[in-house]
Amino acid sequence: MRSDAQANRDRVLAAAEEVFGESGKAGSTEEVARRAGVGIGTVFRHFPTKQLLVEATIVRHLTLLTDTARARGEGGEAGAAFRMTFREMVSGAPAKLALVALLEESADPAGATDEVVAAASGLRDAVEVLLSRGQEAGEVREDATVDEVYVLIRALANARGDRAVVDRAIGLVLDGLAPRPSE
Repeated sequence: MRSDAQANRDRVLAAAEEVFGESGKAGSTEEVARRAGVGIGTVFRHFPTKQLLVEATIVRHLTLLTDTARARGEGGEAGAAFRMTFREMVSGAPAKLALVALLEESADPAGATDEVVAAASGLRDAVEVLLSRGQEAGEVREDATVDEVYVLIRALANARGDRAVVDRAIGLVLDGLAPRPSE
């Protein structure tokens, strides 16, 4: 793909995440094109259907989170890397949940595409690595599992209300994931 075509595609996907994250199924491909600064033909050239656009947007969202989590994992403090990724997953979850709901409404009853499943699996693996490294460093409680972490992320992602209250709740949950005194 030419660099200008790739740049257009990237802008379309970023705009789609905003539009569908804000408006759900009421979001339109026309609004995606407008926010991306491209014509509607460009959107449909890359994504012939709204479903393909939604799937690609989910894959992009998950892949960006995965890449960031892996990069953090290669860095210094394991516990900080885990906590930053946890916070980022919660804060980005409303857009992701709106995209997943859109995908479920329009998708084949067989479920998500292999690409979406692979992207979700890659993120889960990256989170599990961060969790394990945080535990090995003594910065995350030893008995926490990735399944439990995902339950907490989903619960916080669905929290409504004042952003400051949700941010404080995230802090409380992360405090609960800190090592217990006996560890």
